[in-house]
Amino acid sequence: MSDTRFYEHVFIARPDLSQQQVEAIIEQVAATVEELGGKTGKKEYWGLKSLTYRINKNRRGHYALVNIEAPPAVELELRRRQSINEDIIRARTFRVDALDEEPSAMMTRKDRDERRRARREGRDDSGGYEGGDDFSQAGEE
Repeated sequence: MSDTRFYEHVFIARPDLSQQQVEAIIEQVAATVEELGGKTGKKEYWGLKSLTYRINKNRRGHYALVNIEAPPAVELELRRRQSINEDIIRARTFRVDALDEEPSAMMTRKDRDERRRARREGRDDSGGYEGGDDFSQAGEE
């Protein structure tokens, strides 16, 4: 693999697929790359998101990212295979100078949103702020 290049491969899968089916497609991408002599790095499932515009009558899609280190022929074959896969509604491969193994911006945002949601649900489960008892006891001393 002397002519190795780095790629970030992002695809959008049909919205009627389950998360497990999308993760199986991610593994198919990795298997294709490794079968053809490349290597995969970070694999991320970004979730079901709204599309900016309709693609094949779909308003939503499952987004995923796979980092790839491979010769150009591998990228071409991956693009060919995904163009005939009916579960993929859009795929793009971006050539990059180096692969970033840190979580992507999409994953960092997703983690932040999940932490906020958990904090909010924690407050809602306790019935909100009930500080009246604390203040009334402080006034009685």
